[in-house]
Amino acid sequence: MTSPDKGYYTSGAPIGVDGDFITAPEISQIFGELIGLWLADNWIRAGTPKTFDLVEIGPGRGQLMADALRATKSMSGFQAGANLSLVEKSKAYRSMQAKKLSTYSPTWLDSWQQLPEGGQPLFLIANEFLDALPICQFEFVNNTWMERRIVWSEGSFAFKPTRTITPAASDNFQNPSEGTVLEVSEERDALVRAISKRIAKNGGIALFIDYGYGAAKLGDSFQALANGKPVNPLDNPGSADLTSHVNFFSVVSQARAAGAEAFGPVDQGVFLLRLGAEIRATQLASKATPEKTAIINQGLKRLVHPLQMGSLFKVVAISRNGSPVPAGFD
Repeated sequence: MTSPDKGYYTSGAPIGVDGDFITAPEISQIFGELIGLWLADNWIRAGTPKTFDLVEIGPGRGQLMADALRATKSMSGFQAGANLSLVEKSKAYRSMQAKKLSTYSPTWLDSWQQLPEGGQPLFLIANEFLDALPICQFEFVNNTWMERRIVWSEGSFAFKPTRTITPAASDNFQNPSEGTVLEVSEERDALVRAISKRIAKNGGIALFIDYGYGAAKLGDSFQALANGKPVNPLDNPGSADLTSHVNFFSVVSQARAAGAEAFGPVDQGVFLLRLGAEIRATQLASKATPEKTAIINQGLKRLVHPLQMGSLFKVVAISRNGSPVPAGFD
């Protein structure tokens, strides 16, 4: 997320059971392990390049990458050829990542714009990152689109339509209702285009996992979380996690416009089950105590059940045109 030096993500460590929200890698090791094996499988499909850039954007505490690399330690040549980069600005999170990943000699980058440009294939993962990128909102008022901005009014912040502007994305909707809100994320689109162009040119694959929707839709999804509970996003700026739902229709469109191929979106639950989440849970439970087995099963259910994270979270993969359909998307 692009934030000032003393912003929400850089001022502490809000991810985890003691933070404002918890992510899939913190719920179960199965998540990171399956993604690691998925990356290795695509590396094999790409011809096992001797060197490649392995990147995670928004790695949080480093748990996802730690689990992914542990799962791939038996894949001959994979870890030896990986140049690991972590896009992370927070000093607190960098310290946590260093403790878990020091064996792999990672390089830290402040932003996705600094991704390495060495002509090597790119294998990239971004879990719950796109939702944190800035958005613009437009409100349909008196038969026209107006940009919705935050203003100071009568002693507090408030949303207000301020100027007439018609976003290109509005072409996807005919006759919207009065007061309808349309969200656009220029930085999200720019990130997807840049990564897609890199993959189209040099090969590799990118995996994006986030909560969102697959078809173009209208609506206000801007929200804030503090201590695990929804709060008014305009109260106490800088003290809560601000997010919006990811428009995966736009993600796929941007990838294809940049000359790459996109697969999905598919539900996270479907994706993980296709990769063998239940089988891995059974393996772990076979060596666990009854108490630990209950935790394993509870974590799996949270990740894949349609009424929990299974349907809300979507998965998209971006690869070079002509690449085989990656596992989990067929």
